[in-house]
Amino acid sequence: MNQPEPLRMGVIGVGNMGQHHTRVLNLLKDVELVGVADVQVDRGLDTASKYRVKFFEDYRDLLPHVQAVCVAVPTRLHHAVGMACLQNQVHVLIEKPIAASLLEAESLVNQAAESGCILQVGHIERFNPAFQELSKVLKTEEVLALEAHRLSPYSDRANDVSVVLDLMIHDIDLILELIGDRVLKLSASGSRISGSPHLDYVTANLGFANGAIATLTASKVTHRKRRTIAAHCQTSLTEADFLNNEILIHRQTTANTSTDYGQVLYRQDGLIEKVRTSNIEPLHAELEHFVNCVRGGNQPSVGGEQALRALRLASSIEQMALDGKLWDSPDVEWLSDRAILH
Repeated sequence: MNQPEPLRMGVIGVGNMGQHHTRVLNLLKDVELVGVADVQVDRGLDTASKYRVKFFEDYRDLLPHVQAVCVAVPTRLHHAVGMACLQNQVHVLIEKPIAASLLEAESLVNQAAESGCILQVGHIERFNPAFQELSKVLKTEEVLALEAHRLSPYSDRANDVSVVLDLMIHDIDLILELIGDRVLKLSASGSRISGSPHLDYVTANLGFANGAIATLTASKVTHRKRRTIAAHCQTSLTEADFLNNEILIHRQTTANTSTDYGQVLYRQDGLIEKVRTSNIEPLHAELEHFVNCVRGGNQPSVGGEQALRALRLASSIEQMALDGKLWDSPDVEWLSDRAILH
């Protein structure tokens, strides 16, 4: 049988995340890594030399040579770069958040539809084996509440956006996917370190139409890295640790063993189940999914619409944390106009 031609791909922006995209694309058997583009010439040349591909200082010069690209530039440039790619009939996987504003995000979604190109957004935690298994577990549970923590020490990366758009947006996307209903209530508060132009610590509380609630905490100033979601269910507590790729299910039981004199020698108050997960790298799974969507013409699991939904809620959380204002059920009509979740 004739083997299909490899998909010609490139990477635009080879900073921290772009380096990983380049590494994984170089390993995919159905992909030909054609070239990389970066405004920092030394970094771009080093990467191109390492993978023996072409270097382009101007990403627009790369576009005629590829069918698809990974875009890993600063958020403020997502719209301009993504639009240029889509207008040139190039399929795009763009890092999260999809864009710096809702108008820019909507423009990208509309352009993808007009051009008939795949637009996938890098909400990579969707491809984390721990989240994949968590989703399966919760399909048979009645979820009462979700609790997400995404905490990191301070670093110089992604300082062009707040902690909501850098970190919390991952859990916003995951929780919207897990609960699958409209947000009716929201409160949020935040703080920042001295001199910081953006929020560095934010907590948000969500109430959903089906009665479930969720609490999300994201931090750029915590001295311990943490990536967890806990699902409080009718009959269990399920904890997912995305860093350690681990899921624990806590269930309540009652089992006692007594002597003839009534003294309890053994008591079991709970049972802990450990769920097996795969060891696949989430970025590898994400890029394979993108390649398969481009080849098959299928819409990605995290396309522009899903990313736009997450950005709408993230923007509301960010604004509320800045303003210190609250809204709840009387504002449902206001919410539906902005389609926080439908």
